Amino acid sequence: MQPRTAMPASTAPKRNAGERIEELRARFGADLTVVGHHYQADEVVAHCGLCGDSLELARRCATLETRHIMFCGVYFMAESAALLAAKGVRVHLPEPSAECSMALMSPAALLREVMKKLTRNGRKVIPLAYVNSSLGVKAVAGEFGGAVCTSANAGMMLEWALLEGDAVLFLPDKNLGWNTADALGLPERDRHILRIVRGAKALDTAAADRARLLLWPGFCSIHTRFNLRQVERLRSEHPGATVAVHPECVPAVAATADAVGSTAFIIRCVDEAPDNAVLGIGTEINLVERLARRHTGRVTVLPLVESACTHMAQTTEDSLCAALEALSRAEGTGEESPYRVRIQSELRAPARAALERMLERCA
Repeated sequence: MQPRTAMPASTAPKRNAGERIEELRARFGADLTVVGHHYQADEVVAHCGLCGDSLELARRCATLETRHIMFCGVYFMAESAALLAAKGVRVHLPEPSAECSMALMSPAALLREVMKKLTRNGRKVIPLAYVNSSLGVKAVAGEFGGAVCTSANAGMMLEWALLEGDAVLFLPDKNLGWNTADALGLPERDRHILRIVRGAKALDTAAADRARLLLWPGFCSIHTRFNLRQVERLRSEHPGATVAVHPECVPAVAATADAVGSTAFIIRCVDEAPDNAVLGIGTEINLVERLARRHTGRVTVLPLVESACTHMAQTTEDSLCAALEALSRAEGTGEESPYRVRIQSELRAPARAALERMLERCA
């Protein structure tokens, strides 16, 4: 992974950043598409021509006919977009230092060592890498015949992977893996959470060899903040409320919720809720508050608890403006924008193979 540092903030006064962004978007016209994840703040989403969850953005970025994609999100998302984008399309990230704590929990070098140990006796272990992972991790998954998944298609992809090999290594989110296994009815006796705190040498290979589903011990710091007490309090204060949570929540919360699904699934739950319904939502606060505003007066949307992603919050109107200014200057001089996301050549083919295995099955 290439080192990344924060870029200088825009020198434009904050009150003018929004107007300047729209001026630059108009200047680029069809040559620029600004895309954003649902967890971005409203001030950023307002400038996005395309907004979606990880699966939708992966699909759309692969087919966009534009010269530049400005991706408002975190680094692994922009990497995936750059990997899938058509030839000649350049992807840029307004905050190159915006990471994902979960993605950082699965270093590619450690994954390779773990995979070597798990397959040491010829056992076919299929790595299934959640999209919240680095390009290096996706490349290792591709090399070992594995694929990528999102929270929206984790069930479909886990079923595929279980048929492809003797076992599946799901990474990096143990909660998404566990909840997906629950939904598929995979017995708990067939699951094993790896212990890697001291590296691959700490693996319990005997236990791993008995399991069909191996789970990397990573997690989402945003979704693990939701707990049973919050669910109980909401139901006590709002009898009859519907609780909908993201599958990155801990299994106990997912098991007691009325609905569990991806970001797009949660949006549909609120959009399709009957009038006067009360919904308690367990996901990132920017999306929850946006849904609450969208449905004001029709339904009541409440967060189980306010849980914000500080990494997503790194992208602001100012940083988006600064990245667009830099791109405009680069276009005028023929130079390269410092915000461009580049893909290491040796990772391109295996990582793309892992992503395309997902897209082929989830068209």
